[in-house]
Amino acid sequence: FGIWGYLDKKVETALQPVLNVMQTMPQFAYLVPIIALFGLGDHAGSIATIIIATPPMIRNTILGLKRISPEVVEAGLMSGCTKSQLLFKVLIPTARRDILNGVNTVIMQCLAMVVIASFVGAKGLGLNLKIALNSLKIGKAAEAGLCIVIIAVILDRFTKAWANKPVDYFENLTLFERHRSLVIFGAAILVFSIIAFIANGYFDKINYLYIIPIEKGLTIAHYIDSGVDWVWDTFFYTLNTFNKFLLTQVLGPMKKAYLGMPVISTFTLAMGAAYIVGGLRTGLIVGGMLLFIALSEYWDRALITMYMATFAVLMASLNGIVLGSIFGRSERGSQILLSVCDFFETFPSFVYLIPVIFLFNITDTSVLIAAIIYATVPATRYTVWGLKSVPLSLHEAGTMSGVSPFQRWTNIEIPIAFPTVMLGVNQTVVFSLQMVILGALIGTEDLGQIIFGALSRTKDGAGVALTLGIFVSLIAISVDVIVRNWAEDRKKALGLD
Repeated sequence: FGIWGYLDKKVETALQPVLNVMQTMPQFAYLVPIIALFGLGDHAGSIATIIIATPPMIRNTILGLKRISPEVVEAGLMSGCTKSQLLFKVLIPTARRDILNGVNTVIMQCLAMVVIASFVGAKGLGLNLKIALNSLKIGKAAEAGLCIVIIAVILDRFTKAWANKPVDYFENLTLFERHRSLVIFGAAILVFSIIAFIANGYFDKINYLYIIPIEKGLTIAHYIDSGVDWVWDTFFYTLNTFNKFLLTQVLGPMKKAYLGMPVISTFTLAMGAAYIVGGLRTGLIVGGMLLFIALSEYWDRALITMYMATFAVLMASLNGIVLGSIFGRSERGSQILLSVCDFFETFPSFVYLIPVIFLFNITDTSVLIAAIIYATVPATRYTVWGLKSVPLSLHEAGTMSGVSPFQRWTNIEIPIAFPTVMLGVNQTVVFSLQMVILGALIGTEDLGQIIFGALSRTKDGAGVALTLGIFVSLIAISVDVIVRNWAEDRKKALGLD
């Protein structure tokens, strides 16, 4: 689809709204129709994972092919390439890095689905983690989550190294020299497989070179449980006080304000912001999306989802701007911070819920803190990118004008970087909504709870799940329309486009 979208502009135009909905729709929304069509089991989990992981691969393929310099295409045509030769011998090898980055994203999406897929019968670490959490065995859950994270980090490093590996297409190498690493890798697998087979004669019952049974493996669950107990004994009153304050003084009033706002006021606020930013067309688009939600019976639940996402976005954006501004002003600091962001992006979203559950129990506080941590990553990354995009000439002009570092940050760097920062806020909205919906697993009262409940509804579960999933997508797309229009207009005004 990515190659097709690149070759045909009409296909790309048709794909964009579909990909937008697919990437913003909650993962649970896919599960109910998949159960109805394919039943339960590993195959159902695989199908759900494929559907969710496909959109970023399509986008990265289109983006990578579009980034190819026109001179490269012209050189291929002048060399007498046919259309297929141009595609497979010139375009795809040139776009290799972006396509492999898409593969990296797909791997991360697949690992993020391991727990979600367990709800449709898929086995593995995700099922172990789900069972442990249901039993409130924090140590076992954390252990399974840590295993998922380690796998994600290893695969992330492999795929990124592969994507960034330089390729010299003009090297005159023999077949062995060109594939030396692959040959060595294959030989090592063969040798170690033979050793493991021979070891059957040396082990009495269990061949530890072949498999390590679960009951014989190492475990750190009891250490984690001891740490949890120590945290509870030491910080119980502090955590409890903070939890009560947040629920009663901040989240409670905010929730009441959202639920108490008349529908017409909500429309006026959203459509007014869209009209100011993008004109009448943008205002009508946002209004149409919200109207679709308002005409349903789930408007109140949608407002609860919006309130939780709003709080998470505000806090995550503030964290990202502060962290990005502190560390992103130096080359070394920005490299360290981006490396930390890369590390946290390898965490499957479900893993963020594990520590907050034992700290704050099953409350809105737990979900929101997990959402804030999860959504801080894109806000931080885009803040660093935005600050790095500020022209050096403006820095020098500020220095010559005698401004202080704080004045340079507030009057030069942030205004110039803010359009890019807002694109990070856009991503933060999507991340926050995903985590808020995922919070249904620990008892939130928003759209996610109904989507999760649809798993057990045999009659109309598929329709309800998909409808509510589309509602969440419309919320995210409405914000995306407003923010993206504002960012583009601001970039043009600043001469950055």
